[in-house]
Amino acid sequence: MFSPQGPTLRELTVQALSSIEHGYDLLAPRFDRTPFRTPERVLDAVAEALEPLGPFGSGVDLCCGTGAGSGVLRELCEKRVVGVDFSAGMLQVARAAEPSVDWVRADVRRLPFTPEFDLAVSFGAFGHFLPRERPVLFAQVHGALRPGGLFAFPIAAPAPVGSPLYWAMWGFDAAMRVRNALLRPTFVMYYRTFQLAVVRAELEQAGFAVSTVPLTALGELPGGGPRCRMVLARRPA
Repeated sequence: MFSPQGPTLRELTVQALSSIEHGYDLLAPRFDRTPFRTPERVLDAVAEALEPLGPFGSGVDLCCGTGAGSGVLRELCEKRVVGVDFSAGMLQVARAAEPSVDWVRADVRRLPFTPEFDLAVSFGAFGHFLPRERPVLFAQVHGALRPGGLFAFPIAAPAPVGSPLYWAMWGFDAAMRVRNALLRPTFVMYYRTFQLAVVRAELEQAGFAVSTVPLTALGELPGGGPRCRMVLARRPA
């Protein structure tokens, strides 16, 4: 799963025993050589689905990490592009790779923005938030968007019950819960808590009008449904 230039098992273990912020600071120099970076095909599929909804003025990538999602915003937004993360190490890597983006260190649960963005995106970060934290997160995103602004992110279909992926995700979540019950600081990363029906209701409670579109470029399930959808949460004009 990892290239020779990626992190070692020891380095990943140290990260998992750290806080989220410090763990990503440690992983940052090699993060782009791990499977944890959002794949280009996912980024391309999201950009393709968003393109007909633009053009957009300013955009923000929430929990941007090393900046993989900033390319989507640079392609779609005509003005300012901002990346937000609370890991200084991840932002240092992002800034070195793409100095034209405004990289901001902040906790997305306390965003330092007035309503100034037309598009907000996020990729693969929601497992780092406990379910009770999501209403605050979604309210912060709502407050950072201009009226009519759009919050978009991909969400994968649930793994079929009993499949190898289902048991792998179940096992990972169980291991993380044991780890967090025994050790401090906690490292929150749960794959099975971000469910579309629940998230949709939370977004609507935050004031968004919510719809979804299939990301057809990412393929279909054996039953014919999409493997991945894009959630479109719009702040009403």
